[in-house]
Amino acid sequence: MTDQSPKTAEPVLSEDEKLELEMAEQARISADDWSGGVAPGKAANFRQSFGRLLGLLKPHAFGFTLASVLGAIGVVMTVWAPKVLAEATNLIFEGFISAQMPPGVTKEQVVDQLEAAGQTDQANMVQAMNLVPGEGIDFVALSRVVILVLFLYIASSLLMWIQGYVVNVIMVRAMWKLREDVEAKINRLPLSYFDKVQRGELISRVTNDIDNITQTMQQSLSSALTNVLTVIGVLFMMFTISWQLSLVALISLPLMGVIFGVIGPKSQKAFGTQWRKVGRLNARVEESFSGHALVKVYGREASSREAFKAENQELYEASFKAQFLSNIMMPAMTFIGNLQYVGIAVLGGIMVASGSLRLGDVQAFIQYSQQFSQPLSQLGGMAAVVQSGTASAERVFELLDADEQEADAVNAPAPVDGDGTIVFDHVAFSYVPDRPLIKDLSFRVEPGQTVAIVGPTGAGKTTLVNLIMRFYELNSGRILLNGQDIADLTRYDVRAKTGMVLQDPWLFAGSIRENIRYGRADATDDEIVAAAKATYVDRFVHSLPDGYDTVLDEDASNVSAGEKQLITIARAFVAQPSVLILDEATSSVDTRTELLLQHAMAALREGRTSFVIAHRLSTIRDADLILVMEHGDIVEQGNHEQLIAAKGAYYRLYNSQFEQAATDLDAEQALGDGTVVTSSDAQPESALLRGMEEEIIEASE
Repeated sequence: MTDQSPKTAEPVLSEDEKLELEMAEQARISADDWSGGVAPGKAANFRQSFGRLLGLLKPHAFGFTLASVLGAIGVVMTVWAPKVLAEATNLIFEGFISAQMPPGVTKEQVVDQLEAAGQTDQANMVQAMNLVPGEGIDFVALSRVVILVLFLYIASSLLMWIQGYVVNVIMVRAMWKLREDVEAKINRLPLSYFDKVQRGELISRVTNDIDNITQTMQQSLSSALTNVLTVIGVLFMMFTISWQLSLVALISLPLMGVIFGVIGPKSQKAFGTQWRKVGRLNARVEESFSGHALVKVYGREASSREAFKAENQELYEASFKAQFLSNIMMPAMTFIGNLQYVGIAVLGGIMVASGSLRLGDVQAFIQYSQQFSQPLSQLGGMAAVVQSGTASAERVFELLDADEQEADAVNAPAPVDGDGTIVFDHVAFSYVPDRPLIKDLSFRVEPGQTVAIVGPTGAGKTTLVNLIMRFYELNSGRILLNGQDIADLTRYDVRAKTGMVLQDPWLFAGSIRENIRYGRADATDDEIVAAAKATYVDRFVHSLPDGYDTVLDEDASNVSAGEKQLITIARAFVAQPSVLILDEATSSVDTRTELLLQHAMAALREGRTSFVIAHRLSTIRDADLILVMEHGDIVEQGNHEQLIAAKGAYYRLYNSQFEQAATDLDAEQALGDGTVVTSSDAQPESALLRGMEEEIIEASE
């Protein structure tokens, strides 16, 4: 596979190297309770994170200003409507009262008569009214008031709808931009970041947390502006009616403040814990699904279910607590609003009876009190949702703030067309600063040479080729490709000249033709077929339903493991790289196919500098140079015959692999023809193996 961008290849670490990383990071991960940084159980800085969340709307300032103006006009109309409607109530009530009075008298005469009769309260109430005795209800004036009220409500609803539409467009675009930023950030992160962060945790941040932010922005912040403007407008109208009733309404504010101060922080912490548990559960599910076959092989279904059950229970408890705390706010705010309503109704009735207020004004004030408490209650409910969204936003911002790989130089030189010479010049590298892996490594690979890298697990074989691909940056020293320091080149230019076949084949959901063409986008169909024939893909493709157009499913489960590897080798073949890296590329194929592939690899390696990582040493006997690595250092180098003659580390590795195999083969021969061959006579290059190889070569020709 040809890697031309950071996201087309994953870091390739041996199990021991991964173990070193895990051990070094364990203390910090345990303390932080998250594999990427500070535990998101509670936003480390709510104000800063919330301000940054609002900052996502900055590019849409004009649209948000327009929405604010439309919302403000709509709120003015909505707030004004109860005041106008109060006049309709006054017209009806006062018209009804005037109809009970004898015509021809004045209001002052009626008041004097009531006072003379000792009905002072009734006299004060009539005095406050605007009526003409005997005339009844003025339906003309009433109709004008009703029409005006209808106009206000219809116009305000239309403006609110337009405002909501504009705000939602802004929110959707802002979230689209956030997803774009996250995707771009992932491509700029060094591969070492993905060594330390679980995939499920990362997926949770990219999907669940961003979805939660989207819901927060759309459902809460979009209506927050309207609610704030409504509270301000209603408060102004309330004071224009009665400052005494306004003070009763304002008594609820300290009580609401207590609720926010007590429940708010706890709700925020609970939501942060909830989203952390979601990330852990996703990591568990992703791990179980990825290793589903191993779970079944080792009979770990029960323990896997128990682990899932335990983490699912933790998520249930965290979610229940978060939802319980957030749902307390709305009922508590409603209860305070009801107490406020009772106080206003009682005091308002007394003021109407005393003539201090007209009945319509009290009715309007009661409407205003509901309009005042309702947005406050909604703001209280939003507070919990905003806390949840802010906790998710902080997790996403931690991803966006993660240290990026060093950017390519703007004036990076163009790569020269060379012959593939590679030089390691005093290279030092470590995954963890206090655990050096490669201390001082120097060697030279001549053009067209095939270099085999062998050694025990954890010796640094895969690390070596990762450095050539510039997956990681060196601590010191340099690597030269065609005489140029790869640190001076762009990563794209370095990887464009390199083809890599990994031990674990990677195929995407698409046709076999598309998977092979992934190595070089402009490859023709004839070149794809030629690469497939050279790597023996063509042999099994014709047995598939649609040939080269057969679509592989998500896990490429409709082809075998060996066939997957053949396709990835064909992908590298069609890429025509100048440097070829084979990391146990034939480990997933059978012995017969492996021998065939060795000849295909010989054709693929011709004229190219090649690095071959192999555990089966029989596959690299014809390499031009064999590097034997131990603990990050090259302890031996030479060709196969030279290293066998030296009887050093390579000799021990070689014998440890083939001594038992040769003994088993001798035993089979003894059983077959009755001739016993001692282990001292056994050689890995037995006549049987040579005959098999010759037979396969003849068949391939």
